[in-house]
Amino acid sequence: MKNLLLTTTALAFAGCMAMAQDVVRMGTEGAYPPYNFINDAGEVDGFERELGDELCKRAELSCEWVTNEWDSIIPNLVSGNYDVIIAGMSITDERDQVIDFTQNYYPPTASAFVAASDDVDVTTGTISAQVSTIQAGYIAGTGATLLEFANPDETIAAVRNGEADAVFADYDYLLPVVEASGGELVFVGERIPLGGGVGMGIRETDTALRDKFDAGITAMKADGTLNELLKKWFGDQAPQY
Repeated sequence: MKNLLLTTTALAFAGCMAMAQDVVRMGTEGAYPPYNFINDAGEVDGFERELGDELCKRAELSCEWVTNEWDSIIPNLVSGNYDVIIAGMSITDERDQVIDFTQNYYPPTASAFVAASDDVDVTTGTISAQVSTIQAGYIAGTGATLLEFANPDETIAAVRNGEADAVFADYDYLLPVVEASGGELVFVGERIPLGGGVGMGIRETDTALRDKFDAGITAMKADGTLNELLKKWFGDQAPQY
C-alpha cells in the first residue's frame, strides 16, 4: 500500500484501544466482492463478513462493521477509527512496517491481467489498477503505463471504455467478472504471484487482539471451517489450507 509516515505519539494514542472497548470495530472496504461488498439490504456481506463474524464469535468479542475507502484504510486504523482491517489486504513487508498482521486467512495467490482482447501487450500497454494496492506498485515498476483508480469497479470500467488496455488485480476478484462478461473480457498474459496471502491488519500495539484473532484463524484452519468458507465464496478452485 502507500508509504505512511506515522509518529510515535500517534501510535501511542491509538494503542490498545480495541481491548479497552466493549465493541471491536471491523473495518472493511465493502467494494471488493467476493471478499467484501454491500448487499441489497445495505449491509456488509461476503467472505470476510462471514469469516469476521465467526472469528468474533470464537473470541467472544462483540463486533460491529465499519466501511472505509481503500486509500485511507490504514491511516484510519492507526488513528483509531476502527480496530481491525479485514478487507482483502495482502500481507507485505511495507505494510508490516506500519501495522501488524495476523497469519493469512487466504493463502498467497496470483494477480492477473484482464483485457477486452487477447492480443493486448501487458508489458507496454496502459494498465489500470486500484490505488495503493500491491498490483499498482507492481505495474509502476514495469514498462507499462499505470492508470490508478479509487475503487475496483472503476478499474474494470476503464478497460470496457477503452481508457486502459488491461486491468491488473487479484485473480480471485477478476474471475467472476470475466465469467459474467459473456466473452467481453478475457484473461491475458501470465499470472503473477504477489504478497504473502491476505490477513487481518491490526495496530502494532494491539497484540492481545491480534493474538485472539490469530488463535481463531488457527482453529478454523484445523477444523476445516475456513476451507469451507473459501469454497463457498471462491468456488472449488480456491486454494485450501
